[in-house]
This record gives sequence, C-alpha cells and structure tokens, in this order.
Amino acid sequence: MPGHMTGISLNREWNVNAQHPLYRKDGRWYHILVRFPGALFDAHGYVIFQNEPEFRNCTYLSIGDEVNVKNPKGISVIPGYVRVIK
Repeated sequence: MPGHMTGISLNREWNVNAQHPLYRKDGRWYHILVRFPGALFDAHGYVIFQNEPEFRNCTYLSIGDEVNVKNPKGISVIPGYVRVIK
C-alpha cells in the first residue's frame, strides 16, 4: 500500500533496526514494547529504547496496559527523538 506507514515499514525505510517497531501517526499512544531494542515511531521520526528498563523508566511515558505519552506533543519531546526529514 503506497503511503501506508507502519512501524515495520518505517523501521526498514529509516534503517532503525529495532526488534520491535511500533507506529502511531500522532505519537501519543502505543502498545507495550516487548522486544528490544524497541522503537516508537510517529509520522516524523522515532525514539529508540535499548532495553526494557530504559523503556519502563522513561518519565515521558505512562505505562499500564498500554503506553500513553504524557505530553500532548507526543514522542517528539522525548530526549533522543530522531526527526527524519523527508
């Protein structure tokens, strides 16, 4: 599907090499990362978590049954966020 973004397609296209890539266009809600390194993608970039403690201890995330990004601007506010220029 041209133009259909997924974590898997962006992981490949942007050469991120995450074991568990997840995508949400607005970067505000995700499933839980379970394989590492894991990456959360939005429409403009991504943030990588090398291991589970790094992911679980990220103060920008609220992790319960799902992952909510505390800031309404999404993952782009997390230190280490990589903006991809298209």
